[in-house]
Amino acid sequence: MAHDQLSRVFSALADPTRRDMVARLAAGDHTVTELAEPYDVSLQAVSKHLRVLRDAGLVTTTRDAQRRPVHLEAEVFDLMTKWIERYRREAESRFRRLDAVLDAMDDNDEEDAP
Repeated sequence: MAHDQLSRVFSALADPTRRDMVARLAAGDHTVTELAEPYDVSLQAVSKHLRVLRDAGLVTTTRDAQRRPVHLEAEVFDLMTKWIERYRREAESRFRRLDAVLDAMDDNDEEDAP
């Protein structure tokens, strides 16, 4: 597997727990303990999930006195959006061409009808 940032982001988001963490961080920063609350896993397991998200560039951790809030880096989603948008446009173009072919076939069938 390629180790470019886009691959790391998609790989990190392949896990449902990490996707849920990202969704929760979209609403605001949380500490590791706060992020761990809804899951039946150890704090160490949550830290491992966060490491994967951090390595992908999706989250950062800062220091605020004794707190270490985890912050979602939303600009990484721009990279994903650009990639997805490129393929969406290509797929739409193929569908438009297919529609044109089907319309032409339908027109030919109407002309051939007695």
